[in-house]
Amino acid sequence: MSRFLTFLALLWLGSAALAQELGGLARINAAQSRLEAGWRGEVTLGLELSQGVPWRVFQLDAPRRLVVDFREVDWSGFEAAALGTAEGVGEIRFGQFRPGWSRMVLMLERPLILDQAGLEVDEASGKARLTLGLSPGDAARYAARAGAPRDPRWDLPAPAKTADPAPQRPDWAPLVVVLDPGHGGIDPGAERDGVREKELMLRFAREIRDALRRTGSFEVVMTRDEDVFVSLERRVSIAHEAGADVFVSLHADSLQQGHATGATVYTLSQEASDTASAILAERHDRADILSGIDLSGADDRVADVLLDLARLETQPRSDLLAASLVGAMRAASGSLNRKPLRQAGFSVLKAADIPSVLIEVGFLSSETDLARLQDPNWRAVMAGGIRDGLLKWRDEDRILRDLVRQ
Repeated sequence: MSRFLTFLALLWLGSAALAQELGGLARINAAQSRLEAGWRGEVTLGLELSQGVPWRVFQLDAPRRLVVDFREVDWSGFEAAALGTAEGVGEIRFGQFRPGWSRMVLMLERPLILDQAGLEVDEASGKARLTLGLSPGDAARYAARAGAPRDPRWDLPAPAKTADPAPQRPDWAPLVVVLDPGHGGIDPGAERDGVREKELMLRFAREIRDALRRTGSFEVVMTRDEDVFVSLERRVSIAHEAGADVFVSLHADSLQQGHATGATVYTLSQEASDTASAILAERHDRADILSGIDLSGADDRVADVLLDLARLETQPRSDLLAASLVGAMRAASGSLNRKPLRQAGFSVLKAADIPSVLIEVGFLSSETDLARLQDPNWRAVMAGGIRDGLLKWRDEDRILRDLVRQ
């Protein structure tokens, strides 16, 4: 018997009379959707959809969460608060998971076990209602029934063996830069006054990409070029697949404590350089969990040792990259944090063989930074600083590599 509890419904809606109405994406009718709690501790989620769509639902453990996938839903104008609240259900997230896919995730504060799931379609109107029922249970029973399903119609293919490393490119070849706009899709990142980190960073990444390409010295790859969720593991995989020379992740977080302002450049370290950096790293990594990704897997000890050996060469190059970026960004805009070079254990920086940095371009919790991030002129100046920093690092890195060869 399978470890996970999953319901899957594939609806074939071919009526000619409904063809025009069903041509667009399904939408949630917030007024007719509700999260309700029963007197015995049971919880019911009812979602009213403008049309029936293929869907599935499953549960994950550590932390406990209910995941509902759709193909595909338009979430425009919908807010989780419209569903109301129910004891045992915490944060609710939703959004595009990847192209053609939508996802809703309910964080569960106690072991609520899925025991009812169904979608009913009104034949006359094409409207549909998805009903999910959860009942209280114990932790052991919940864990035994939890787990992510594997279905080739829904999931990405299993990881395949990667090709042998490509030969080192000549010095005259363009530098391959992977730009990583943080968050996306179901994960909006920091939010303030209607401004969302995922949208700001995608726009800024595109502007940096254009600035780099105009030099003729860079080949640029984006981990995402639209509003989709990309897991941390997948972001690193994209860098490897592209044969990246350098990986630059872009963020604009928000801190509830203190008055952080200005850009900061991070390199990888298991020991964070300060408390705020540790909090940011934990928050970034938790985005995968809140989006339904199971992070239970871990490297074994042998793999850890090999990765640490690889980082002995890569880490000094990452440190040089961070210093070059800080110097160029300071010269271009001066909009840097008072402590612009920091370290933390961001998972997205863990490519052992690729020099990697994470740039907190600013903080949405700072009114000054928020205004800068929305100013296209300021972003153009900062993009130029990042470009100049990468050019400086490229030249210095080549000199150091030549010295090592001698």
